[in-house]
Amino acid sequence: MPILFQIFLCSVTGATVNQIFYFVGLNYTTATVACALNNVLPAATFVLAAIFRQEAVGIKKASGVAKVLGTLICVGGAMLLSFYHGHIVGIGESKVHWNYADKMSSNDSSGTIGSNSFLGPFLVMASAIAWAVWFILQGQTSKNFPAPYTCTTIMCFMASIECTIIGIFSEHKPSAWSLSSPMRLIAALYAGIICNAVAFCVMSWCIQIRGPLYVSVFSPLLLVIVAILSWVLLREKLYVGTVIGSLLIVGGLYAVLWGKDKEMKHMNAGEKGGEGKVEVTKAVGVDNDLELQLQPPLKGSQLGG
Repeated sequence: MPILFQIFLCSVTGATVNQIFYFVGLNYTTATVACALNNVLPAATFVLAAIFRQEAVGIKKASGVAKVLGTLICVGGAMLLSFYHGHIVGIGESKVHWNYADKMSSNDSSGTIGSNSFLGPFLVMASAIAWAVWFILQGQTSKNFPAPYTCTTIMCFMASIECTIIGIFSEHKPSAWSLSSPMRLIAALYAGIICNAVAFCVMSWCIQIRGPLYVSVFSPLLLVIVAILSWVLLREKLYVGTVIGSLLIVGGLYAVLWGKDKEMKHMNAGEKGGEGKVEVTKAVGVDNDLELQLQPPLKGSQLGG
């Protein structure tokens, strides 16, 4: 029951509250502001992980300094990429163009509820904080129940029930639930299978192996990927701010990864010789993964006689 309750809290914070707050907030603000505010996730996760002692700050060590500075650089680069454009980078236009995306963009802009300088940004910030709380809860759940695939299955099942109940109370028109449109069906399947099931499964596994900060610091890469795909598919311009912000994000990400690597090497070096092999298997997610342990025993011939 305690483990089920932890998974329930993960479903509320990571899947239900996170997504509902973000989508509702997006209706009351611009996509640029929403993307920028959502990139406080690494900083919020770092603070919460330090408070709950899931992440060692170690400011007196090179690894700790690298993690702190890397997180700040990632957030700063994301803000720069979102709010500063500068001159256009003269690399020409992409030869690939997606006309349907243009139509969707125009429909989305015309269907926006309206801008609200407080409600929209507040809900997006609340979404990012809820997601950061999920990283911390998932980190603790992985220690008590090291089975990321089973945990993700139960969490998504609970979240689907929660979102269905909220959807029924908020939307009474049957047409809003219709999947007759092929694009709506594809979008629903993609969001459910890739953006939720696969994404939560992979993130849960990574949190179990490397911790919550390691996973959250990758979120600013979203802006870089969106900028590249927008240039390729929508023929949008690339600006100096986009390039500089992307470089800062990648540089900050590298600093955090370097700090985590140094920290793990220091931890492994502190272990005695007999425990070194356990740490090696744990690093690749075998020793501490309940589901990978539930495999049939090897036969005598497979064990070398």
